[in-house]
Amino acid sequence: QVQLVESGGGLVQAGGSLRLSCAASGRTFNSCAVGWFRRAPGKEREFVAAISWSGGTTDYADSAKDRFTISRDNAKNTVYLQMNSLKPEDTAVYYCAARPGGIPVVRAGLYGYWGQGTQVTVSS
Repeated sequence: QVQLVESGGGLVQAGGSLRLSCAASGRTFNSCAVGWFRRAPGKEREFVAAISWSGGTTDYADSAKDRFTISRDNAKNTVYLQMNSLKPEDTAVYYCAARPGGIPVVRAGLYGYWGQGTQVTVSS
């Protein structure tokens, strides 16, 4: 079992930055790939970024490339999403998710563990 807790969301002006954290408990977390997803009001959940168990492989949605950076510190059982140059369209609830096996994927259905989410609001 893996439990995930997101933090770091909040209200920020366009052009600002936030760093989200995904803190995990559970013995198998360090062998899991982790993804960040988001759901904006009235929209479906979408993939944002993902990272392999070792941190050596990452993947980003086109909307996140060059602005967001995913990283992890396995000693702290934590995955981060650094978000820069935020835009109003980044407003959403952000979720982290973990999947045993270590390979990052974009399909949400392949992640077995999910956090409760953290709200990010970007004002114009």
